[in-house]
Amino acid sequence: MTMLALTALICAALFTGAAGYITFVEHPARLQLENEPLLAQWQLSYNKALPIQSGLAIVGGVCGLAAWYLSGEWLWVVGSVTLLGNWPFTLLAIMPTNNRLKAIRPDQAGQESRELLLAWGKLHNVRSALGLASMLLFAWSLATAA
Repeated sequence: MTMLALTALICAALFTGAAGYITFVEHPARLQLENEPLLAQWQLSYNKALPIQSGLAIVGGVCGLAAWYLSGEWLWVVGSVTLLGNWPFTLLAIMPTNNRLKAIRPDQAGQESRELLLAWGKLHNVRSALGLASMLLFAWSLATAA
């Protein structure tokens, strides 16, 4: 159980770090760019970040569920549902914006794409918060089990 618990916590921490970096560093920095490079950078970054963040959410969530199954500690299931909650939130709330942004060619970028990226940043903040909440829940579970 300890290895599963540590893996869940590490994945949640890595997810939170990646999401937090995007929230607090990358996205505010890219918003300083003109519209065309702003959209081009987001499109490249999104394609690189997608498999990393989605993989961390899946592995962390599944390991957290396994830790809950083995320990019976409810914090593991809450942390796992919180981390895995990034998937439906992304699919239902963020994906329509993502799809619109991916459909715009950088040479067509303008005020609409900038406004979409501002909205995307606010939506992405929720992903960062979900990651942080799951990481804290997993850490709390480990601390109380010791």
